[in-house]
Amino acid sequence: MSKHLTDRLVLEPSRTAGAALRTFFNIMSAWNLNEKQAMTLLGFDTHNRSTYFKWKREPESARLTKEKLERLSYIFGIYKALQILLPKPESADNWIHRPNQAGPFGGRPALDRMLSGNVADLFVVRQYLDAQRG
Repeated sequence: MSKHLTDRLVLEPSRTAGAALRTFFNIMSAWNLNEKQAMTLLGFDTHNRSTYFKWKREPESARLTKEKLERLSYIFGIYKALQILLPKPESADNWIHRPNQAGPFGGRPALDRMLSGNVADLFVVRQYLDAQRG
């Protein structure tokens, strides 16, 4: 995470959390993910449903942990890399759903790896896309 972003979180945590979560929910919509998938990417399980929906309704109320910020950073990076690699928005947004023969995916869609629930798998997808960008 950049020092600038870290500084803003310290100075304006609710404003930054609100902007980050609004961006997250917009990406989830663009990727056509359901609530359960979005919750998994954000690191929530079924016990956190009420917090997830509160954050969706009132993003400024969120207190983002370091782990949630890390997840958001990877998701934003994946989204950005796809927009650069695949300039047609519908192609970029559908990429995560398509089977992929590349090593990290083993013929499965990248979304399957991302939905493992592990932050490390978001990192792997981000790293793969960054390598594709050169």
